[in-house]
Amino acid sequence: MAADPPVTAAAPADAAALEETGVAARATRLTAARITQPLRLVTWNVNSLRRRLDQVQRLLEDRAPDVVCLQETKVPDDRFPGAALAAAGYPHQAVHGMPGYNGVAILSRWPLSDVRIQAVRGQADARLILAWLPAFQVDVHCLYVPAGGDVPDPETNPRFADKLAFLDDLAEWYAGWFGRIDRIVLCGDLNVAPLVHDVWDHKRLSRVVTHTPVEIARLSRLRSSLLWVDAVRDLADPEAPVFTWWSYRTPDWRVNNKGRRLDHVWVTPPLAPALAGFEVLSETRDWLPPSDHAPVLVTLDLARAGAA
Repeated sequence: MAADPPVTAAAPADAAALEETGVAARATRLTAARITQPLRLVTWNVNSLRRRLDQVQRLLEDRAPDVVCLQETKVPDDRFPGAALAAAGYPHQAVHGMPGYNGVAILSRWPLSDVRIQAVRGQADARLILAWLPAFQVDVHCLYVPAGGDVPDPETNPRFADKLAFLDDLAEWYAGWFGRIDRIVLCGDLNVAPLVHDVWDHKRLSRVVTHTPVEIARLSRLRSSLLWVDAVRDLADPEAPVFTWWSYRTPDWRVNNKGRRLDHVWVTPPLAPALAGFEVLSETRDWLPPSDHAPVLVTLDLARAGAA
């Protein structure tokens, strides 16, 4: 079993300096009381935060979610644009980055506590960060699973082998450190499209990384670790295609619509009754320069959730 507990992480200094003023001070005062409004959470693989900071700011202004989880921020913590995001109304930040690759972050209108990072399969490669959201009594986990390269063979492709090892270690870690009654929202780029209607062509893509049977089996094992509920598929028509990623290589992405659902929001069983709605914000795929991923917005009516 993966024995390492999460490691406590610090918020960026520039954001911490703003936490006593403005929106943050008001939110801090309110955390003593439980928030009764729905929790609106966005997950987005932004594919370089500094390159798309204006797009993130636009998303925050247009949609005003309570929490945003970002993947592939590709920025070390000391260069994270915390002040700009705080000025946009998100002064509470948990970041875990590195130069040029990977990187995850949680942005919140409401105070965060107990920020932790986890080195999955023993590698400190900035792929998982966790934070408690006291105002809503939920633990938010932001995850970026390795892509796995182009060849779906662990014998010849070390990157694919690493992806499978990552999912195996993560499943063991969750089963060992958390319980099924914990109120957890896990979101991020999981780099697996598990269901037939999560890809544009199931038969063709079953031989392509992200939709192979071995990846789907590993992701299913991860879901079983805490009996996670797939928020989007719980809410969507089971026969309806849902995509969150379209390759840069595909011309006229909207017309061809050769997408995959790689970006996920999962909840533990106590939060499943709270699932109230979702939306794939595909309009961002037209923003320039685009990320190849679209944000996913999920709404939880926590008045319907199990006890904290």
